[in-house]
Amino acid sequence: MYRIICALLAAFTFNSAHANSAGYEQLAATTQIGIFNEISDHPISYAEFTALVDDISWLMTMSHRLEKYIPDRLEREDFLRTVYYEATRSGLDPQLVLSVIQVESGFKKYAISHAGARGYMQIMPFWVDLIGQQDHNLFHLRINLRYGCTILRHYLDKENGDYFRALGRYNGSLGEATYPQMVFDRWHATWRLQPSDMMPRYQMANRSID
Repeated sequence: MYRIICALLAAFTFNSAHANSAGYEQLAATTQIGIFNEISDHPISYAEFTALVDDISWLMTMSHRLEKYIPDRLEREDFLRTVYYEATRSGLDPQLVLSVIQVESGFKKYAISHAGARGYMQIMPFWVDLIGQQDHNLFHLRINLRYGCTILRHYLDKENGDYFRALGRYNGSLGEATYPQMVFDRWHATWRLQPSDMMPRYQMANRSID
């Protein structure tokens, strides 16, 4: 579905509010964010997550890294399962999405920027008019991540896979190095995953009974 959304969005820039009304109406009518049948503030279930992955060591490894930001284990793992689902659904690296969230909100669900951007991935409210529905709450877990991943995927396609420029567009600072470099730094320092980083099974077993 994200490819359809991205293709329809490709003719629009971040300043889409200035587009002609006919084009805006067509876009709004054909790019609904697609959460009609989902419970928007509920995380992806463990069963849904394990249907996507063969090995849950990613979840345990990332949970360990995220602990200082989200101390509650159940909340942390609910969050990580949902990040993984929404990122992979949009063809994005979940570790990159975690890096964006760290820079954007510091993993604070109810973060609000000076400009009014909301939630984990700091979504501007105008996106609700552009690709969503009026009852979409940008502080809801699934909705916020669905919007953020859809928007980032759109910009990555628009920039032909150039992460530097796509991240600049996401932040509204295209051409400036500060924001993309912050995301890359978080990715390399904290979230980038190597095979040797995966938590061994005996450690996962010990952590599962904490």
